[in-house]
Amino acid sequence: MVQYNPKDWLTFIFKFHKSDTFRQLFTLMLLIGAYSAAICYFEIHYFKLKDDSHVKNISIMHTTVGFVLSLLLAYRTNTAYDRWWEGRKLWGSLVNNSRNLAIKLSVILENENDKYFFRRVIPGYASILAKHLSNEEVGKMLFEGLDLEIDHNKHKPNQVAKMLFSKINDLYKSNKISGDQLIILNAEIQSFTDVCGACERIKNTPIPYSYSAFIKKFIFFYVMTLPFGFVFSLGYYIVPVVIFIFYVLASLELIAEEIEDPFGNDENDLPTSKIASNIKKHVEEIL
Repeated sequence: MVQYNPKDWLTFIFKFHKSDTFRQLFTLMLLIGAYSAAICYFEIHYFKLKDDSHVKNISIMHTTVGFVLSLLLAYRTNTAYDRWWEGRKLWGSLVNNSRNLAIKLSVILENENDKYFFRRVIPGYASILAKHLSNEEVGKMLFEGLDLEIDHNKHKPNQVAKMLFSKINDLYKSNKISGDQLIILNAEIQSFTDVCGACERIKNTPIPYSYSAFIKKFIFFYVMTLPFGFVFSLGYYIVPVVIFIFYVLASLELIAEEIEDPFGNDENDLPTSKIASNIKKHVEEIL
C-alpha cells in the first residue's frame, strides 16, 4: 500500500507514481489523440462540413448521456471503495481478536509451553490468511520450532483454526481451563474463521461481468464519438480535450478495478502482510 502525506499537494500534482493511471493509459491516450486528429482532418479538410451540418448535433447526445455515465462511474467507484473499506475493517477486527485471545490466554495459562504454542500459532493464522487471500504459497517456516505442518491441498487458514481449537480443547480435557473459559476462548477462535469467510466473499465475488463490461463499452463509445460534434466549435483543440476526458473516465474505472479486490499485490491494496507482522509483534509482547 502506498504511504503518502495527504496534505502535500505538489507531490500529488506533479509526481507520477508507478500506480498512477496516467502511466497505464498513456498508450491509449496517444491512440485516442491520433484518432481525434484524424476525425478533425476528415470533417474540416476532406468532407469540408459546414456549421449547419447535422453531424454538429451529435454533441447533444453527449450532454444527455454524460450525466448517466457520471452516475454509473460514481456508483462503480463507491461500490469498489466499500469493498476495500470492508476488507480493512475485517483485518482490523482480526487484529483486535488476536490481541483479545492473547490477553485472555496470558492470564489463564500458566505453563510456558502452552503459551509458546499460542505465541506462534495466533500470528501464524494472520500470516497464512494474508498469503491465502493473495494466492501466495505458504512456507513451513511459519511454524518453526513446532511440530506442525500445513497440507497445501486443503484450506490453509481452516487448518490453523483447527489447531487452535484442538489445543484449547486439550487444555480443557486436562483441566487447565474451565468450561466457562472454554466458551470464552471459543468465541475468539470462531471470529477468526468469520473474518476469513468474509474476506473470501469479497475476493471471490467480483463486480458482475455484464456491469463491468457495459461501463467499459459505454466509456469507449462515448469518447470515440466526442470529436464528431465538437470539431465544429473547437477545431483541432478537440484533440487534447478528448484525451483529457478519456483520461478522467478511464482512470475512474481503473481505480475501481484495482481496489475492488483489496487482497492482491497492487499498489493500493491493503497491507495485509504488514498487519500480520504487527499482530505477531503484539501477540509476542502479550504472551
